[in-house]
Amino acid sequence: MKHLKLVLILLLVTFIGCNDEDMSQLETHVDYIEIAKSELYGNGEEGISQSNMVIRNETDWENLKNQMDSYNDVTDNFNETDIDFETNILIAVFLEIKMNGYEVNIKKVTETENIVSVSTTENAFISSVICQPFCIIKIPKTEKRIIFE
Repeated sequence: MKHLKLVLILLLVTFIGCNDEDMSQLETHVDYIEIAKSELYGNGEEGISQSNMVIRNETDWENLKNQMDSYNDVTDNFNETDIDFETNILIAVFLEIKMNGYEVNIKKVTETENIVSVSTTENAFISSVICQPFCIIKIPKTEKRIIFE
C-alpha cells in the first residue's frame, strides 16, 4: 500500500510540473520556398565563409547575389530572385569548401512563441569537384530570433 501511495504522489508531482508555459513552447511547422540549392565552384574566390545568414532587405540580397556571381553566374539558375522583403525574409546556409561532392538540405523550419528553428542536413556523394554547397529558402517575415540546428 505504501508503494502505491508513493507511485501516486510521484505521478501527481510529475503532472503538476507540466504547466501552461510548457504548452506555449509547442513547435509549429513554417512553410518555406526553396530559392536555390547548389554549389559554388570558385574554390573560395567568392569570399563566402561557412555561414548561416538571415537576409531581411534588398540591399543585403543584392550584395550576396553579386558575391555569389563573382566567379560563376550561379544566380541565373535560382528559382526566384525578386523577393518581397515586406512579407518575406531569406535564410541562406553555406557549408565550408568541400574537396568532394556534398549538398546541404534544409530539413525543416519550425517556430515556437519566440524562436524560429532551421534544421539542416549534409549529404556526401561521389564527385571529384571542389565545391561549396549552399541552400537558400524564403519564409514569411518574422522578427523572432532564428537559430540553426
